[in-house]
Amino acid sequence: MRIGMVGLGRMGANMTRRLLKGGHEVVAFDLSEAARSEAKGYGAVPAATLEELVANLSPPRVAWVMVPSGPPTDQTIDALGRLLETGDVIVDGGNSPYRDGIAAARRLEPSGIRFVDAGVSGGIWGLENGYCLMVGGEPEAVAMVEPAFLTLAPEGGYAHVGPVGAGHFVKMVHNGIEYGLIQAYGEGFELMHAATEFDLDLHEIASIWRYGSVVRSWLLELAELALADQAGFDAIAGVVADSGEGRWTVNDAVERAVPAPVMTAALYARFASRQQESFAAKLSAALRNQFGGHAVVTEGGAPGGPAH
Repeated sequence: MRIGMVGLGRMGANMTRRLLKGGHEVVAFDLSEAARSEAKGYGAVPAATLEELVANLSPPRVAWVMVPSGPPTDQTIDALGRLLETGDVIVDGGNSPYRDGIAAARRLEPSGIRFVDAGVSGGIWGLENGYCLMVGGEPEAVAMVEPAFLTLAPEGGYAHVGPVGAGHFVKMVHNGIEYGLIQAYGEGFELMHAATEFDLDLHEIASIWRYGSVVRSWLLELAELALADQAGFDAIAGVVADSGEGRWTVNDAVERAVPAPVMTAALYARFASRQQESFAAKLSAALRNQFGGHAVVTEGGAPGGPAH
């Protein structure tokens, strides 16, 4: 099939390459001329504007959006909505809040343009291994894009999970689970790192856990890769960002009164990792000092006696 790809960042560029390798034709647009030129080198048809992208597609057209969530995605969808026609399909494959996708579909409905939300997992490894695709939308619209879905996903890695919004909702929960798994691995390996009396080889342990262990996973395989390069690992600061999905998952769990303590704690752990100094910990130390006379550590690092 012939498909338009809007956004040639790490994910969009690699998805374009996988589609081309799968025999599809891709019309590629990005604000960056260098990104367009690189896509052309892979065999894509570069488009300098959205107008040019649409002009290079034949009805019924499919335009796949891979840009940052929020206003950039909304603005891109609305711009495409003014250029496309009845029967065409817009796919949002970014990490967008599922309610944004539902709202976008409603905005497009009067023009007869259909909307599909595709939750995409696979990261930078997706080009080689394929992308897990969780897709929401009307069956007819999903069927139009299915040849691309089947090429992008590994065997068994694609499903039409429900109506518009369902794809991004499932991807949101997927990322909340990911937060919890990453935090659990981090805490477990930190505990082993602290057990200095055993002189444990953490890389070796990560390696053997990949085979037969009940905690084996792709994340564990990535942990083994990270721990293999000790110098590179030591250079990494313990600061963990969050790109939004974990917050959306926790907020949604609160709204639905669904207990999600593991995902919530993992999100808060990421917040804590970005604090140079914890005000809460500072107050806790002061309170212990006040009620029990426990020593505090001053800014210079020296222990201090009871405060008066």
